[in-house]
Amino acid sequence: MNYPIELMLTPLEGLGITVDEKARERLIKYADLLREWNEKINLTAITDPEGIVVKHFLDCALLLSAVKLPANAKVVDVGTGAGFPGMVLKILRPDIEITLMDGLNKRLVFLDEVAKSLGLEVKTVHLRAEEAGKNQSYRERFDLATARAVSRLNVLYEYCLPLVKVGGVFCAMKGPSAAEELGEARKAAGILGGGKAEIKETTLTGEEKRCFVITKKISQTPPKYPRISAKISKQPL
Repeated sequence: MNYPIELMLTPLEGLGITVDEKARERLIKYADLLREWNEKINLTAITDPEGIVVKHFLDCALLLSAVKLPANAKVVDVGTGAGFPGMVLKILRPDIEITLMDGLNKRLVFLDEVAKSLGLEVKTVHLRAEEAGKNQSYRERFDLATARAVSRLNVLYEYCLPLVKVGGVFCAMKGPSAAEELGEARKAAGILGGGKAEIKETTLTGEEKRCFVITKKISQTPPKYPRISAKISKQPL
């Protein structure tokens, strides 16, 4: 299958993000595996080559322009699904330590196969975020937590900020509703140890907007958070 990888190269080069030959080869192999496995388990509704390159790979890669990751940064992708954005970040930045976290194990089986096929070392964790946030192996251990298309921001904060170390960052990948969601979520960020959030906007294709809501962790999350999932969703902070 031919994938128009060039559609992501020019936008990324303009942002100073390099996609070398090895990364291109890995992205193509990833796309092949995504299409192959998608026939067995539901991973994505986007299966055409251009859609995979632009709406998955380019979309995820743009995070590297919004957040400057230090070398060897520890990153957790919460609710990773088919590996977006975490696997794409690892392909473009092999130095980072990536943890792919999901509550559905069959997705992680797929991601383990992808990592093995691409020759990349990733950690897959079969845990719900609220469980991980109470687990000392993951609580406040990461330089960056990120999530793409998981929940509204006031809910996401409670899932993700407990995983971020003080001085680290949570970056939520959002669409045009980012400012509205942030307006209802500022209180939650403050309760959970987050500072004032900023929104960085970019254009994915044409008029399609991608927003990154970036929140620095400025103090420890109180021990009682995160709460159980039912409370988080029914009574957001």
